[in-house]
Amino acid sequence: MVRQPMVRWWLLAILLAATPALALEDGDLSLTVTAEVPGGATPYPREMVLLRIRGTYRAQIALEELRQPSLPHFGWTQLGRDHWSRVTIQGQEARGFERTVAVFPQGPGRFVIDPFVHRLTIVDGGERRVVEVRSAPLPLQVAAWQGPGGPDAPEPWWLAAQGLTVTDQWEPEPEGLRLGEPARRTVTLEASGLTADALPPRPVLRTRGVLTFAGPVERQTRITPAGPVARVTYRWDVRPGVPEPITLSAISIPWFDTRARVMREAEIPARIIGGRAAKPADEAPPPPASPWRALVAGVVAFGLGLGAWGSSRRRAAPAARALRALARAARRRDAAAFHAAVTEAARRDPGLAAAWRADPGTASRLSALDAALFGAGGAPAPDLVGLARDLARTRPPVAAPAGLAPLDGKHLDGKHPAQA
Repeated sequence: MVRQPMVRWWLLAILLAATPALALEDGDLSLTVTAEVPGGATPYPREMVLLRIRGTYRAQIALEELRQPSLPHFGWTQLGRDHWSRVTIQGQEARGFERTVAVFPQGPGRFVIDPFVHRLTIVDGGERRVVEVRSAPLPLQVAAWQGPGGPDAPEPWWLAAQGLTVTDQWEPEPEGLRLGEPARRTVTLEASGLTADALPPRPVLRTRGVLTFAGPVERQTRITPAGPVARVTYRWDVRPGVPEPITLSAISIPWFDTRARVMREAEIPARIIGGRAAKPADEAPPPPASPWRALVAGVVAFGLGLGAWGSSRRRAAPAARALRALARAARRRDAAAFHAAVTEAARRDPGLAAAWRADPGTASRLSALDAALFGAGGAPAPDLVGLARDLARTRPPVAAPAGLAPLDGKHLDGKHPAQA
């Protein structure tokens, strides 16, 4: 008996919680959902249908949460954020709510979209109460496609859009390609009224005589108040495989115009690939040289000829081959081969060896080379490249005659050499 008052209080609390809207009048809280298709037509599978969720509330709202049904037979995406506004209904101020959801039916049939539920925390009489405002179930009929192809056909790809554009870009232009030269082709499809996953896969570029290498595919979806805008980018590297020009065939893209309710066809255009002649034949003959250019060229040629003549004179020297071996050994930093080349040069041209010994700088570095190779202290070798350069510049002395030879076979004193 003691517990009966407590039970009555609990029952009263449950009844008050279950009837929070008793303080509100009919029509103060309303939530509706409508389906919009261009022209009021019955949509086909994968065609965008806009669900407009609108709420009107004559109450002070502290918190809110819109719960969306699962939509099992539809793909969907919300278009932007929820929008709240102030409206006037029958002379009374109210709060207006709107959300837009794009749904894409996955097949034909008659479907029912379950109610959306708006959970509101309202302030009524100084107290906060939680109420749930439900929309009515929404029936939606999706028609089956009757024409060729369609959503269930494997080919061509079914594409239902409000608009479609095709952009074809080449870098460089394909008509100027030579055999084996590459060009990058970039094709972009942009369609409104669908998401990027609904755009077709990368088409196949296949023409005999043209080599194509497919690149990655990029997909993007941009959300706008009117619906999603999808973009896909295909890339190929294209090379002509034959010297003759080849036509890369056009690619047709059929699509259903959801505004006009008709089938249309977009196209990736055909292009001519290659056809330029080989490089040597393509080059124009050089322009005639000007007189000044010819004069400068003649002077340069004369100088080069003198240098070549001097080089030939040096190569004709007795130790020329040994000096070349010496220079090669210096570039390799091969001290032993350098010493052997020095010895061979001295053997072939003793006068040159005498000139090396007569120069203190050259003689000291040759001694350092001997010490590095044959000494016990491990002395460092001299700079072989610099030493080779100085040895090659050294010239053997030219022996001068003892006196002027008589021009007429007699000495200056008038006597014949035999009588002197």
